[in-house]
Amino acid sequence: MTAGDATDEQSAAEGHDPHALEERRKTRRVRRAAGGAVALALLFAGAATVASARGDGDGAGAGDARVPGASSADAGFARDMAVHHQQAVEMSFIVRDRTDDEDVRRLAYDIANTQANQRGMLLGWLDLWELPKVAPGGEQPMAWMADTGGHEHGGHGSGGSEAGSGAGSGADGVLMAGMASRSELARLDRLDGERAEVFFLQLMTDHHKGGVAMAEACASLCSVPAERRLARGMVEGQQSELGLMRDMLAEREAEPRP
Repeated sequence: MTAGDATDEQSAAEGHDPHALEERRKTRRVRRAAGGAVALALLFAGAATVASARGDGDGAGAGDARVPGASSADAGFARDMAVHHQQAVEMSFIVRDRTDDEDVRRLAYDIANTQANQRGMLLGWLDLWELPKVAPGGEQPMAWMADTGGHEHGGHGSGGSEAGSGAGSGADGVLMAGMASRSELARLDRLDGERAEVFFLQLMTDHHKGGVAMAEACASLCSVPAERRLARGMVEGQQSELGLMRDMLAEREAEPRP
């Protein structure tokens, strides 16, 4: 029993309300049962994802798991998108504390929750494949996208870097397409209210555009079926959010940055 549960029961007992006490107990039992069901579902989903990531669900034999190489598109996407997602989570937490607007706070929560979960999957695959989370041999971020030209993607936050993903920084901390600079993050943290909302929506629009380009490249270049499916899901989800953010900017008489 948690401290909150004990407090509820004590309050009910002091008020001599046995019916209220029993209702609280029933509510807790239902919540625990629901939580157990969710945990079990996540366990099975995780097992299926691992099997697919190893290639076990696509005709590979028990000893024939297809593990990508350290310089493959699969590994590069997992490394780079994990870093890319981490900044989106950071920006979402910043704006959550800079505004009281429920629509912006809800969007920020959805982005933070979704991308934190996806980041966990990407890093988990790297662990499963026993591959480093830093690009080998000083390889530049997004170098795995060379076949699509994606590492030269333009727009805000597209500055290049001579450091491996997560191992250093480019100009003002920009590592990959769409990422905000350290100066921009600091500015976001100084703003309040609608000014913070507008700047967050503009930064996240740039961020999503860069993320969509990376995910589209993985959908074409990656060899692991589960990773390709995740990349396609990222494209669909972030494109939908791009439309939503465009509308939210228009409501504030603002536009995405050119």
